[in-house]
Amino acid sequence: MGLPPVAVMSRSLDSPPGGGPVSATHAHDFPQVVYVEAGRHLLRVEDRDWALSTGDALVIAPGTVIATGGQHTDEDTEMWTLFFAAEAVDPAATLLASWRAHPLLSSFAGTGRGGHRVTIPPEDRGTWLAHLTGLRTELLRRRDGYADAVRAHLTLLALQLSRLDLDIPFDVARDPLLAAVFHVIETRYREPISLNDVAVAVAQSSGHLTTVVRLRTGRSVGQWITERRMREARRLLADTDLAIGEIASRVGYRDPGYFTRRFHAEHHLAPRAWRLAGR
Repeated sequence: MGLPPVAVMSRSLDSPPGGGPVSATHAHDFPQVVYVEAGRHLLRVEDRDWALSTGDALVIAPGTVIATGGQHTDEDTEMWTLFFAAEAVDPAATLLASWRAHPLLSSFAGTGRGGHRVTIPPEDRGTWLAHLTGLRTELLRRRDGYADAVRAHLTLLALQLSRLDLDIPFDVARDPLLAAVFHVIETRYREPISLNDVAVAVAQSSGHLTTVVRLRTGRSVGQWITERRMREARRLLADTDLAIGEIASRVGYRDPGYFTRRFHAEHHLAPRAWRLAGR
């Protein structure tokens, strides 16, 4: 089989000399990662400006609108841009449902369209850069076996992303009510909490809290609870050999069967199948 589309560009090695970015907006059908190796870069994605600095990677979902005219990059910034078709990681991922189900692509699918920042830990940045450099070299030289080498580099990059926490795509720090809601979720998602429990904890009525959170974030309190539980469930499935029932208990579900149904609804795979696919 041929290699599905994959492209990686280095600002210092591949950018044409002279001239800044043109003022335009565009959307890519592919998952995309913008990584700042050193320096600073400002990028507008959908309706949010992302200020990236050394070690930051912006994970961009397919279909997201990027405003090229909203970019600014310091002159000495070293950065990389990676695009790839989902089939390059999972050959069966030709439909939205199938690529969303793949554990290594969860970083791009977990919160729909938009950008999400991760910070690559300092101790992992050398490896991260080596994979990006390796991808570029393999794609340029196209020696025997390059397709397998590209898949290997890409898979390891996607795996590292799937293990890191994504930024919530809005500024909680400037909204005391949202900050309180997410604090309650973060500290109590391992319990069987509900909208009513969160509302009581932040001294709001359930109806008012539902309206405010959905208006300001685009998702309900229940969806945010589920998102946090699923993120921890994915981590436990990937990094441990705990039984499914134990994982369900650790992320706030008393009934393993219900946990399995919820996980399947979010990922289009049962927890065991997700674990096996990732390994």
